[in-house]
Amino acid sequence: MTGPNRRPRWPGADLPGRRIFIATPLPDQAAAAVAELVERVRAAGVPGGGRDVRWVRLDGLHLTLRFLGPTLEDRVGAARAAVHFAAAAADPFDLAIGGAGTFPTAAHPRALWLGVRDGADSLASLAAQVDRALVDAGWPPETRPFRAHLTLARADGVPAGSSIGARLEEAAAALRVAFRVERIGLFESLTGGGPARYAPLELVDLGGAEELG
Repeated sequence: MTGPNRRPRWPGADLPGRRIFIATPLPDQAAAAVAELVERVRAAGVPGGGRDVRWVRLDGLHLTLRFLGPTLEDRVGAARAAVHFAAAAADPFDLAIGGAGTFPTAAHPRALWLGVRDGADSLASLAAQVDRALVDAGWPPETRPFRAHLTLARADGVPAGSSIGARLEEAAAALRVAFRVERIGLFESLTGGGPARYAPLELVDLGGAEELG
């Protein structure tokens, strides 16, 4: 049960296995630029003095390519292998982050995010390559369309969510953070004691994945 001061639990929190996903991490310089934007938005405070949205940790910013969810230990190795195979079939590419929005609506957001100005097609192609590698490894294909974005916060029904989302959109309107996507990785989402922490389990360079040991 959730009360007015408690965060909703993630629906898969009680399922067995490690909560893993495949993503491309932001380089340090790009992550620092995004973190500076978030700090400016947060510095204005919460409208009405209510509860803030749930901001992600700024030390693990990434663009998710495929979320796998709770995965039993004996399948983690197959996910690692899929990362290698997908990386070997892809080349590095340029990407730029900018602009912001909310899912599903501005009036009742669940997630606040930054968009992708340049390189969205290349990122979608990389996500498709990841999906093919996972299907070959025994996972079902992804049925949802890929939407290139960088999640920054989750509103969880917080009343101030729409106002903070609008503030983020205004602050990010002219934002353009350019960088080169050069690697992908398998990450584990570790929860408890605040925002989730994203621990890399495997990081592989695009176009030059080393052979599996």
